[in-house]
Amino acid sequence: MVKKLFLLILLANLYTTFSQITPPSELQSYYSGVNFSLTSTQLYDDLATETIAKHSNILEYTERHNYLYNADADLNNNSNVILMYNSESRDAREYLSGSNSYSPQTFNTEHVYPQSLIGNTARGDLHHLRTCDVSINSSRGNKPFTNGTGTYGNKGDSWYPGDEWKGDVARMILYLNLRYNEPFSDVGSLNLFLQWNVDDPVSDFEIQRNNVIANAQGNRNPFIDNPYLATIIWGGVAAENRWSTLNTSNYDNLNSTVVYPNPSSTNSITITIPNELSISKITLYSVIGSKIYEEKNANFINNTIRIKELKSGIYLLKIENTTSSITKKIIIR
Repeated sequence: MVKKLFLLILLANLYTTFSQITPPSELQSYYSGVNFSLTSTQLYDDLATETIAKHSNILEYTERHNYLYNADADLNNNSNVILMYNSESRDAREYLSGSNSYSPQTFNTEHVYPQSLIGNTARGDLHHLRTCDVSINSSRGNKPFTNGTGTYGNKGDSWYPGDEWKGDVARMILYLNLRYNEPFSDVGSLNLFLQWNVDDPVSDFEIQRNNVIANAQGNRNPFIDNPYLATIIWGGVAAENRWSTLNTSNYDNLNSTVVYPNPSSTNSITITIPNELSISKITLYSVIGSKIYEEKNANFINNTIRIKELKSGIYLLKIENTTSSITKKIIIR
């Protein structure tokens, strides 16, 4: 939690002017709850809330076989999968498993964010699972990522994924931070992943994976949909913007909503809205995706509502009206 809080403090100090972007028509329904006029920590929290809320099917790790090989299918031969790091196309039946009768068994599952460093919920999330040659997976182990050039391999006590895969890695790690609060420092650095996000643009293979996984889990990796979202949130050199830009800098009146005390030491928060606003729904999530509180057509008394009996931790509070929404980070001490 301390690492996440430190990151959020850093983000709050960024100030960059961005034009509002809008998703393409096929993604507008999915992202309808995100306010893309926001930047920095506000957009981060809004996207995190949406990514958590849309993750409707939490897969057990053992269920990955039902989906992973479709996600990693060779675009030119869907009977094969493309392996991480060495880019080899290999028969999808060769996965290593005690329940698999096929021979030979030559590839297994790589956790791009090592499973020894993550929580149980993230362990089965397909967005960071990849098919990988058994020996290469073993060589990588749980080494953090580092910079390099050319092909994959060990760089001292670290691992370079290769020029072809560094953007894929970056967008997986950015997703794991957004979805599960997993720190960058355990597997590299934020600056490294932001640079890789710029250097290695989204491929058709990544788009296929994102679509297959969205159908399986319900949620998408927003940094595959648009790498530029990372630039809006964290700054740095601009990544590819795959969406249209709107010429507007207006912010919704929802930004005037006040949540206090924040941080709170009373195990409760109070929400006060401007007089002219009509709120359609309030939802409070934990950072691991549990829905703590929800109220539709919230009953505000004197423009105020109170949520009580909250446990210590970090929460994401989403407030919606009929046209837009805003997300605020809440800390209960």
